[in-house]
Amino acid sequence: MSTERPLSSPTPPSTAASVSPLKAWITAARPHTLAASACPVVAASALAWRADTFRFVPAALCLLVAVLAQVAANLSNDYFDYKKGADTDRRVGHQRAVASGWIAPQTMLRASLVTLGLALVCGLFLLAYGNPFLLLGAGVAIALCVPAYTAGPYPLAYRGWGDVCVLLFYGVIPVCLTYYVQAGTVTATTAWISVALGLLSVNILLVNNVRDREQDAAAGKRTTVVRFGRRFGTTLYLVCAMLAVACSWPAYFYRGAYTWLLFLIFLAFELVTWHDLRRLSGSDLNRVLGLTARNIWIYTLLLVSLLVF
Repeated sequence: MSTERPLSSPTPPSTAASVSPLKAWITAARPHTLAASACPVVAASALAWRADTFRFVPAALCLLVAVLAQVAANLSNDYFDYKKGADTDRRVGHQRAVASGWIAPQTMLRASLVTLGLALVCGLFLLAYGNPFLLLGAGVAIALCVPAYTAGPYPLAYRGWGDVCVLLFYGVIPVCLTYYVQAGTVTATTAWISVALGLLSVNILLVNNVRDREQDAAAGKRTTVVRFGRRFGTTLYLVCAMLAVACSWPAYFYRGAYTWLLFLIFLAFELVTWHDLRRLSGSDLNRVLGLTARNIWIYTLLLVSLLVF
């Protein structure tokens, strides 16, 4: 039997009436997770600054593309997770706008497409800053991945590919492309840092998947946490954090031992957050999600301090 909820499903009037339209859209955009798209651009721009190749206009365009693409993905996930039954009005995570009855399903789908279109329009202006075929290819990949993450005959998030997608689209691709449109090349240091930021963004997904494990399993969403268990998810969180620090080794050459002192401070924040992830459950993990996003900002700002100041 299908677990999809029909689009005509009644929405809880009391819930829908309790939230203003502005708050509903802000909630749907999930601003607490936008560190995953903003930080890679900031980090890559700091690397470009260090190499004396920083260019404001392409950096700003990359930031717009990255944030708009993530918002489009968040809106798309809100819609398709509702359709597939992964989101209901009884979810333990942050409330979803469609499942809560705040925004009509078709309105959410249109908003996702419009936001993705805006991201692609901004991306067209980047064609002047590099190989247009390479940049067009990246744009097509982003445009396809946004809906394919939770939609289509093979939704990636439902088949256990979410972690790989996040590593690529919130780490490797945005960091390398942002640096490329400013410097005209991609260095080994840029590649290492891109993997580090991708791993930290994977941790945002892991917190979500640990929190929603039971509901995801019931909806047929086979995340890595559903497949291998909660302990696997919490252990992978720590592994990703430690690997992110290890991948940051090129930064050692900028400030020597001082670099590792800063990254040890960052790792201390991650260890505290990991401890909370292990001991908390249900809606209490929403706080851990916020702390994980904060940790990405901490990493990025520490990196910027090493590269710029």
